[in-house]
Amino acid sequence: MLIQLTINHFAIVHHLDIELATGMSVITGETGAGKSIALDALSVCLGQRIDSTMLRDNENRADICAVFHVSPHNPAYTWLQAQELQDTDNPENCILRRVINSDGRTKSFINSIPVSAQQLKTLGQFLVQINGQHTSQQLLKPEYQTQLLDCYCDHAIFLQKMQTDYVHWKNIQQQLISFHQKCQENVAKKQLLEYQVAELDEFAIKENDYEELEREHTRLSNSETLSMLSQSALQLLSENEEVNIESLLYRATQHTTELIELDNQYAEVNALLQDTLIQIQEASSELQILTSNIEQDPSSLQEIEDRLSQCIHLARKHNVKPELLYQLHQELKRELETLIDFSESEQLLIAQERQAYFAALQTAKLLHQSRREKAEILSQQVSENIQKLAMENAVFSVIVNFDENKLTAKGADNIIFNLKSNLGQQAQPLNKIASGGELSRIALTLQVLTSHQNAVPTLIFDEIDVGVSGATASEVGRLLRNLSSQTQVICVTHLPQVACCGHHHFIVEKQVVNEKTETTMKKLTSAMRVKALAKLLGGSEITKTALANAQEMLDLVA
Repeated sequence: MLIQLTINHFAIVHHLDIELATGMSVITGETGAGKSIALDALSVCLGQRIDSTMLRDNENRADICAVFHVSPHNPAYTWLQAQELQDTDNPENCILRRVINSDGRTKSFINSIPVSAQQLKTLGQFLVQINGQHTSQQLLKPEYQTQLLDCYCDHAIFLQKMQTDYVHWKNIQQQLISFHQKCQENVAKKQLLEYQVAELDEFAIKENDYEELEREHTRLSNSETLSMLSQSALQLLSENEEVNIESLLYRATQHTTELIELDNQYAEVNALLQDTLIQIQEASSELQILTSNIEQDPSSLQEIEDRLSQCIHLARKHNVKPELLYQLHQELKRELETLIDFSESEQLLIAQERQAYFAALQTAKLLHQSRREKAEILSQQVSENIQKLAMENAVFSVIVNFDENKLTAKGADNIIFNLKSNLGQQAQPLNKIASGGELSRIALTLQVLTSHQNAVPTLIFDEIDVGVSGATASEVGRLLRNLSSQTQVICVTHLPQVACCGHHHFIVEKQVVNEKTETTMKKLTSAMRVKALAKLLGGSEITKTALANAQEMLDLVA
């Protein structure tokens, strides 16, 4: 809860130091005295946007500091721990501070540690809820109506399970969508592979086929040259009648044979010549065979050229080298064989998705049942309370419609807050029938009825009693006092019937000091409080009757 608020040089405030306690604190003062300035300063300290006009005239800096007591069960306590912003010496104490400079720049601190304004705002939502004259407009929003009903129902377990089941269902649903996309991609890939493999099957390339084709093409396209050169080589080796290598070598062997008879040193030379002669004879014989096999076949050459051309075309088509086409063919066939048939997996995923959907739907039905049961009780309680707030014939009702086709993380309910303001009227949704004053009273009633689940330790009401008076104002005061038994309540009011219900009373006054207007705020003693209430009752002149009435009001509350 809020323990202390210190304000320096903010708007028309020179310095304020306010200490607050548990229960209900009321703030009163003349119109224009600045009753809401302290709340505006607190909002700034909680991270709201600022501008340089908030700075007091002729001052260079405004400084706002708020001290809170944070119990361990408050989400703020956990948040401070997670952000490493907790005061280790006093973990249940939290100090928020914001400094506004004349150039519009600000500095923000949590427990003296510099932070961003967004961090202040995040923490602030766990500490304070400020309800202004227009806050009740939230009641017109369907999501806020659902939030209020769920808060009243106190079925956090159902809500958590609904969230978990819904997320699980949507995850499987997304898996199924991704799976179908993968199946489509698989079908397209399979069709492409089947076409590619069929095309290469038809071409029927073999391993090293391209290299062999190139060699055969070279041989056939150069057959004339091969034949001519082969004949020339044969002439030199053995077929020239006048001079050839074979006959010359034969003569040389004869001469070396005769030399051996004269000198045995020529035996090795003779052996070498004999070997050479044999090799020349073998080479001549092989060359004759090759020459006889040389063919000039234009039709075969054309077939080979066509096949080479097709091979190069297919290689370019698949962006590989021609000599790698056979390897690519084998890889594509293996890839086609390994493509998975997804039909079984699809059926399994569909079954899982349906199972997850029905599980989420079942949780939504349990949530719906809880909401319907509590909606009837809430409708009756709100109706009873607003009838005491000058809405004698009003009937409030919470309609909970279930639609399984609109399943969300919050269930499948369409929740509508209806109101029948007068006898003879038809009940209609709040946004079609409720006036601003009626909305304020319904909002206050709902705030009280859901306070047992409200995790925010401090509730602030800024003149929510505008437009009410008399017995209605007394009932508003009673409701706020009852609410303060659950949480700290701070209320800015101009009604004595509300002010008398507070446990603590602060008065705001405006005065001139050194030719400058200042707003002050002080806590009233019991005697001072009687006078303040009397002034609210009787105006500027405080009579004995007004004092007596004020004392009686306080006595009745006590």
